[in-house]
Amino acid sequence: MTNKPESQFLGPEQRATAWERFGKDHFDVVVVGGGVVGSGIALDAATRGLKVALVEARDLASGTSSRSSKMFHGGLRYLEQLEFGLVREALRERELALSTLAPHLVKPLRFLYPLTHRGWERPYVAAGLVLYDTMGGAKSVPGQHHLSRHGAMRLAPGLRRDSLIGGVSYYDTVVDDARHTMMVARTAAHYGAVIRTSTQVVGFLREADRFVGVKVRDSEDGRTGEIRAHVVINATGIWTDEVQALSHNRGRFHVRASKGVHIVVPRDRIVSDAAIILRTATSVLFVIPWGAHWIIGTTDTDWNLDLAHPAATKADIDYLLNRVNQVLVTPLTPGDIDGVYAGLRPLLAGESDSTSKLSREHAVARVAPGLVGIAGGKYTTYRVMAYDAVDEAAQDIPARVSPSITAKVPLLGADGYFALINQTVQLADAYGVHPYRIKHLLDRYGSLIDEVMAMADGKPELLQPIMDAPSYLQVEAVYAAAAEGALHLEDILARRTRISIEYSHRGANCAEQVARLVAPVLGWDNNEIDWEVTTYQARVAAEISSQTQPDDESADALRIVAPEPRPQILEPVPLDT
Repeated sequence: MTNKPESQFLGPEQRATAWERFGKDHFDVVVVGGGVVGSGIALDAATRGLKVALVEARDLASGTSSRSSKMFHGGLRYLEQLEFGLVREALRERELALSTLAPHLVKPLRFLYPLTHRGWERPYVAAGLVLYDTMGGAKSVPGQHHLSRHGAMRLAPGLRRDSLIGGVSYYDTVVDDARHTMMVARTAAHYGAVIRTSTQVVGFLREADRFVGVKVRDSEDGRTGEIRAHVVINATGIWTDEVQALSHNRGRFHVRASKGVHIVVPRDRIVSDAAIILRTATSVLFVIPWGAHWIIGTTDTDWNLDLAHPAATKADIDYLLNRVNQVLVTPLTPGDIDGVYAGLRPLLAGESDSTSKLSREHAVARVAPGLVGIAGGKYTTYRVMAYDAVDEAAQDIPARVSPSITAKVPLLGADGYFALINQTVQLADAYGVHPYRIKHLLDRYGSLIDEVMAMADGKPELLQPIMDAPSYLQVEAVYAAAAEGALHLEDILARRTRISIEYSHRGANCAEQVARLVAPVLGWDNNEIDWEVTTYQARVAAEISSQTQPDDESADALRIVAPEPRPQILEPVPLDT
């Protein structure tokens, strides 16, 4: 029914083949890190005709790239910091994503900016939004619109009347960051990149003064191997310094981790037809619609503890509740919160003592012959970061390297998406599910919807909802394991779906059902099913417990006791490995 591309499945068979290829092939580029930047680099390099390998110690988007504010935006607040180049660049990327690269994943979103000061604030905000509306060139979203107090209240009745004197509405975009990153990686695989998760870099290969590859260790079973390449690109975000240390070579920049916490509350707790942006003393607070929920965030504080599992504290949650309750008619309580997540921003260190003011610009450096590092930046500019990194790496690749073409390469699922949206009713009839289910699937898979539904051929029960997470069909869990690189329950419940933040049980109640659904795909026996369920439920319990703690240290101590689903991962990697 759909004119879909022949996409590359990231499943168990592909994973086994990838390990074999690592041992025998010589690559042009090996990318370390499966976040959005690493995945973007793999896509950029593969579409230039290069032979590419990408390894990720955990899961695609398991770090920063699954824990953002879910916005693919220019960064309105960066205008105040006079980072005009960054904003212009990000707005161009926003337009590309909306119109061409990922319209199934990146969606327009109306915002309300409440005004609180008479006289100066409206022209000040208007001037900023004029810049914001025009900097990116052509755009697929409307421009700003000014509102009286009455107009703003009509748009967002849940706001207190005394919390604003008027408002300005404007448009930005929202994205499921983890799904977008995974789709970037799958698109890279579609163009020939060899992608393998649960594959940790534990050292570098050198010949004289040149880096010629990496030593890797399987995070599932502990076996080791090597990948040889003309150049290695370190795209590990908040782990940049740790991976750099394995090279025994001094880096050109350092990365500082800033913790951002978000809370997730049901949609009926805040009455508004638009997202809301609120000023704080040092930054901004976003209230963003997310399906049947609102995401409220974020905080911005230094984090110097466990990088893999940053913990939200009671103080973080109270800060968000207190700030948003200042403007709500009906205050939120801790009991309203269905989900909480904490992520770490990889900021370039050295610009300022305040993480709110650290630059979101990125830096690329050829650290040594055969080794390139990239860090900083923001989610929206991942594609720009990727082609900068490949351009830098090109000097270590003997063959001529073609220019970047990713501005013309839609992600898997994008081609045909707009036509399929118009065919929602016909698709619903064909598959025997409600049209709103088809819309949900199209906004997650785009024109790959046939691949997903094919998993239910002869198994109509897979078209039923997951019992305790009815927003998702059972077939989506199966597809996550068969095609999207998910290896563990956490990968499915926290990233391929967003069950871990969208339901108050945080996935614990449906863990066993999902485990049994994917067991045939991933080859789990009953003991492995029980281990996966127990491990995931321990993660949930540890996170909930950590969120009652007053400070980072005590929250971190409770969070890190949860077992790691990848049993052979090294934390930290010994420097003499």
